[in-house]
Amino acid sequence: MHFPATRLRRLRSTPAMRSLVRETHLHPGAFLYPLFLCEGEGVRREVSSMPGVFNLSIDEAVKEAEQCAALGIGGLLLFGIPDEKDEQGSGAWAADGIVQRGLRAIKATKASASLVTIADVCLCEYTSHGHCGIVARDGEHYQIENDASIALLAKAAASLAEAGADIVAPSDMMDGRIAAMREALDAAGQQNTPIMSYASKFASAFYGPFREAADSTPQFGDRRTYQMDGANLREAMREIEQDIAEGADMLLMKPAMPYLDVIREARNSFDLPMGAYQVSGEYSMLHAAFQRGWLEPERAMLESLLSIRRAGADFIVTYFAKDAAKVLG
Repeated sequence: MHFPATRLRRLRSTPAMRSLVRETHLHPGAFLYPLFLCEGEGVRREVSSMPGVFNLSIDEAVKEAEQCAALGIGGLLLFGIPDEKDEQGSGAWAADGIVQRGLRAIKATKASASLVTIADVCLCEYTSHGHCGIVARDGEHYQIENDASIALLAKAAASLAEAGADIVAPSDMMDGRIAAMREALDAAGQQNTPIMSYASKFASAFYGPFREAADSTPQFGDRRTYQMDGANLREAMREIEQDIAEGADMLLMKPAMPYLDVIREARNSFDLPMGAYQVSGEYSMLHAAFQRGWLEPERAMLESLLSIRRAGADFIVTYFAKDAAKVLG
């Protein structure tokens, strides 16, 4: 059939018609809201580069959890900001670590019944040098030790699961970490705790504001020897395939909007539940445009989230979670 018999505009005529034939939908239950936990009481310290995002003491994080539950948001992704750091990042697996205590506090609330609690597993927030693994130095040269790092990451995963995390989410990008974590979780009696792997996490310029929020900027060098080269799509599929073979239950793609093609390729290739992280730089970039009146906030926010869902993500980690949930009702 050809014009004028075929008129595609017929299905765009009214809001009700557009809603009826809409192919991709957003709903609050598909959002995960990141929280940055810090020591203290009554602390709500705004991150200067991320409007509306705060470092929160545990009592304030509990309030955020209750708000998220009331809005129908699907879950929380927890990061920790300890007062003390060391070379190994020992706070990551401490039984009384900041995220471990935060998990217990959130789990003690009614809000936890409707929220999935996800604990990020990495060392960068806990190490004095800011890298995601153990650093071996040789004079002015250094390298991130892979196998020594995964032993500590596995301890952290088991500790967080013991504290009540519904899901552990390794974001370090060390080789073999999923197998090590699965073994450690099973040995600790946490056979039913899923692993959501940041399976293809790219070394991205879009993480800048997060490093302020999590106080995790490397003190030297960068993370390009372990996070992925943004030019490599085929390698991303190999990373995902390896993590699945090692026992990953879910996937998380990071970043989102600059890597929509990677999300789509992963969706076409793998059947696991898969999310995407709309990272700090994506959020802050949009807010900068909002503040200058260059973009309509509500429409641009929802359009950015819709693009991620349309690319194939089942769920989205986003700092817009609360704002989007309020719009979507």
